Amino acid sequence: MFAKFAAPFVAVALATGVMSSPVSYRNDLAARGQSFNNWGGISSLSNFDNFYGSDDFAHHNIKQTVVKQDSELVCHSETVTIIQQRLVVLQEMAKKIITEQICEVETQTIVFQQYYASLGGFSKDLTRSSGSGHYAGYDNSIVSHYGDLYNSDGSLSNYDFGFSGSDVGSNYYVPSSNWNQNSSPNSVGSAYQVSQAASYY
Repeated sequence: MFAKFAAPFVAVALATGVMSSPVSYRNDLAARGQSFNNWGGISSLSNFDNFYGSDDFAHHNIKQTVVKQDSELVCHSETVTIIQQRLVVLQEMAKKIITEQICEVETQTIVFQQYYASLGGFSKDLTRSSGSGHYAGYDNSIVSHYGDLYNSDGSLSNYDFGFSGSDVGSNYYVPSSNWNQNSSPNSVGSAYQVSQAASYY
């Protein structure tokens, strides 16, 4: 019923007004080294730090082990509508998982912010601005679990897939790229800026 797509990338902006707390509170949330285990006394956050660690909230310190690259993996251009459709499916899937499988709104907020921030790391990989030698690719072992999100009866699965956030990047696939070191920094930079401007509302 569901094909195994590329890694779940969601391009959704956090709705304004979700958090009306002071700026210092928001900064604390994003602070490196901030522990979220039992944050606010919420039991559903008891093992939150076990996934990426308290010093890597959004896994920006990902260590990539490239197992396939360039000529072995060739990107196949599809019409942009086809791509947009699939990304919206992933977007709505993320919303479904967060709203159906987390009851506490505080935990929903923290988990989504972690997910949203981790996508920012991939954005930097795409624009070659991560400054850490990261490639624009995906972890194929993690992607292979996409078909396991649902049980046979159509309900969301709730069993442990057997990996932690620190495993992400250990089986990295890097498709071929049209990146041109001479022209792409400017053209991709322009694409990034115009899309960022269009995303504000």
